Amino acid sequence: MRKSAAIRTMFMLGVLLPGVAMAAELYRYVDDRGVVVLDRHGVPPQHIGRGYQVLNEQGRVIREVPPAPTAEEFERLQAQKRRAASDAQLLRLYTSVEDVERAEARKLAELDSVIGLAQGNLQALRNQRDALQKQAANHERAGRQVPDNLLAQIANLEREQASLLRDLKRYEKARADARSVSPGIASGSPSCSGERNSPIRCHPFTCLPMATPSPGASCWR
Repeated sequence: MRKSAAIRTMFMLGVLLPGVAMAAELYRYVDDRGVVVLDRHGVPPQHIGRGYQVLNEQGRVIREVPPAPTAEEFERLQAQKRRAASDAQLLRLYTSVEDVERAEARKLAELDSVIGLAQGNLQALRNQRDALQKQAANHERAGRQVPDNLLAQIANLEREQASLLRDLKRYEKARADARSVSPGIASGSPSCSGERNSPIRCHPFTCLPMATPSPGASCWR
């Protein structure tokens, strides 16, 4: 009889003790007003995203749940993943820092060619616009109304000029971006651990492929 009672007591303790241990835990979190809250019943769902700590009965942190990433942090993590994928692709394409330097030089030369072509096209547009504006000024000095088709041509050239300016800025930014991440190759900075003629272990430069505009009117947008 006593043995049976002892068994029942042990069984009840086995059931109740986990609950007692759980009840001894405290959850520490910050509510909507920025107030630190201690709660034995857990963290309300609306506050979980801010992160929280679990404390034992002595007040020591035994577990910590970090806050959920913000939109900016999430985008940064995604960018890091994309960069890692790009690194892996680069390692498949090139076997040494010297190979990367040659590829970078080719890319920069392509961008220089695109920029030079865009600048030439831009100057040609300006010359055409200036010539048409002189014609319009001659009409005004003669007391004649400027023909509508002449005004339309000037307006069209100005739109094309603005579009080409945007393209030129994009090309120049791509070149600046390509140059801004490449000094590690020559300087041996921590961003690039590869030695010349040795396997590379980093992404020494990045450059977006650019479409080369063809000379002449077909490249004016």
